[in-house]
Amino acid sequence: MLNKLIHYFLENKLVTMLLILLFLAWGFVTAPFGWETDFLPSDPVAVDAIPDIGENQQIVFTQWMGRSPQDIEDQITYPLTTSLLGIPGVKSIRSSSVFGFSSIYIIFKEEIEFYWSRSRILEKLNSLPAGILPTGVQPTLGPDATALGQVFWYTVEGRDNNGNPTGGWDLHEIRTVQDFYVKYGLNAVDGVSEVASIGGYVQEYQIDVNPDILKVYDIPLHKVMMAVKKSNRDVGAKTIEINQAEYLVRGLGYVKSIEDIEKAVVAVHDNVPIRVKDIGIVSLGPATRRGLLDKDGAEVVGGVVVARFGSNPLQVINNVKDKIVAIAPGLPKKVLANGVESQLTIVPFYDRTQLIYETLGTLEEALLLEILITILVVIVMVLNLRAAILISSLLPLAVLMVFIAMRYFGVDANIVALSGIAIAIGTMVDLGIVLSENVLKHIAEAPKTQKLLNTIY
Repeated sequence: MLNKLIHYFLENKLVTMLLILLFLAWGFVTAPFGWETDFLPSDPVAVDAIPDIGENQQIVFTQWMGRSPQDIEDQITYPLTTSLLGIPGVKSIRSSSVFGFSSIYIIFKEEIEFYWSRSRILEKLNSLPAGILPTGVQPTLGPDATALGQVFWYTVEGRDNNGNPTGGWDLHEIRTVQDFYVKYGLNAVDGVSEVASIGGYVQEYQIDVNPDILKVYDIPLHKVMMAVKKSNRDVGAKTIEINQAEYLVRGLGYVKSIEDIEKAVVAVHDNVPIRVKDIGIVSLGPATRRGLLDKDGAEVVGGVVVARFGSNPLQVINNVKDKIVAIAPGLPKKVLANGVESQLTIVPFYDRTQLIYETLGTLEEALLLEILITILVVIVMVLNLRAAILISSLLPLAVLMVFIAMRYFGVDANIVALSGIAIAIGTMVDLGIVLSENVLKHIAEAPKTQKLLNTIY
């Protein structure tokens, strides 16, 4: 079969040249080095700086606020772990129980497809028997990303028109903008699995009850909680018709301010309603936190962009940067006490593109130099210009064909893969030299009347 194929291409030079041109163009399209042409599209290999050698892993995360690690282990981690053991393709399960939450790491066999494993986990979580977990506890599946998915970190800071830091913003203000504007905008970027907020304070309504007043009115604490919970809801009703027009009837009760909570009725004592403001103080304050984000010794608010499994990290980062430019004009601004106008600005402080470009640049330069040096060595060894050009032309063609295979077999272009290509060039050159010397020897020994095709083949 191989002999017939070689003979066919030797006889049909036009087909051979057309096929070479096809592979050259296709290789340029899939090359990871950012080569741009006006007449060819761009569909490059996924590019990253380092290879992802992590295990085929999924994470199940469960929160149970205020509970000790022992309670988490006994009532959440152990029941979930034993239930998830029956999933097909599971190699091992590891778990961690800490204060307030449980993390379960499900390791699948390498041949198991990533998203297939996620669907099996969701099926198992949805079919858990009633009562196996505490009331109100809901396990969630982690983002569809790997350990190397954190490709872009940023902070949200107040800057003036010249880009200088101004300050003047409270941490809870910046965190609110991050959670309800920046995060949603970046979550919509193609290839982004998750945008995680970090730092600052999450603002919440807080009620400081007076225990002495509760004792006087004989009101238990859970009754206060239920009163506040029931006061924060709308009530639907039927419709009424007036002048042949239908109107919807509903009771409006969602909490929109501190005063709405203060007016919530907790109990009635001697026909007098006891409201929340009568038994405590309602205020806006920061939620409890167990960590912060520090930048150059100052506390800041920021976020982490996680790239989706199988996406092109370089393309994801570029898409995120484009989205940041698009949403930047909509970020809030205010005039500070010193008269300076400060606008919140998204400032990157970890950007993997620099590492990716440096890796690609180093290996691109190494490949080009290696090919040039190899061409000179081949010319010196073979002492035949036609043979040297033939052998040397195999190198870039073979590298471009490797990029095509990497693109469609899902292999990232990273420092390990590109270094392997550089090492393999020596093997390709050796084979080309051996075959070319053999062909040149047969041509020298063959009669002059013999056809070149018969001599070679």
